[in-house]
Amino acid sequence: MFSPQIPLQLEPGRLDRFEDFVPGPNQNVLLATRQLLDEPGGSLFLWGPGGSGKTHLLNALCHAAREKGLGAFYIALQHLPDEAAAGLDGLQGLDLVCVDDLDSVVGKPVWELALFRCFNEVRAASGRLVVSSRLSLSSLQFNLPDLQSRLAWGLRLNLCLPDDEGKLQVLQQRARALGIELPRDVQRYLIKHSKRDMGSLLTMLERLKDAAFVAKRRITVPLAREILVRNR
Repeated sequence: MFSPQIPLQLEPGRLDRFEDFVPGPNQNVLLATRQLLDEPGGSLFLWGPGGSGKTHLLNALCHAAREKGLGAFYIALQHLPDEAAAGLDGLQGLDLVCVDDLDSVVGKPVWELALFRCFNEVRAASGRLVVSSRLSLSSLQFNLPDLQSRLAWGLRLNLCLPDDEGKLQVLQQRARALGIELPRDVQRYLIKHSKRDMGSLLTMLERLKDAAFVAKRRITVPLAREILVRNR
């Protein structure tokens, strides 16, 4: 269910599931996010660096809500034009609203006002609300103090980045989801020689998959080396 005022596809961009999430140090965040489906009127503020799993959890929650027959809305704010803020009107009839990348619009009056109204409407209708940000709530510089106060009403949880072993587990899980075999030596090669943030590692995995398909080759360390050189 989406507002017709936004001419954009706001369906979660990935088929992330709770079962695919590698919790590592974020087990308590995973549990709290899953439990929100049983808490009408509940709200979560999730914050942490890029690659810590925020978008995965929001996507997974939307999919899980829809599987239970609940109305769910997902929007990633990064790169959206100011005109899209009007699409936040009228969401109070939904059971769940997930707002990703809050930090990318903080300080923009049109977005802050639209989000404030949306959050008030959702809360008044006992809908569930989940908001993500790279920065903690106290670190965000709001023009509208009431918006910050509204977000402080719910549970605030910090996600941590996975360690190297956790990154390997994430790579293994994503490879399975893509239907490819990622040998252990290739995983460790990527961890050692690629950019170490999770986003870059997953991008390299996608490129490896595509290159192996096009060239009809197995995924090996030599192929990974070629892709890394090509993308430097």
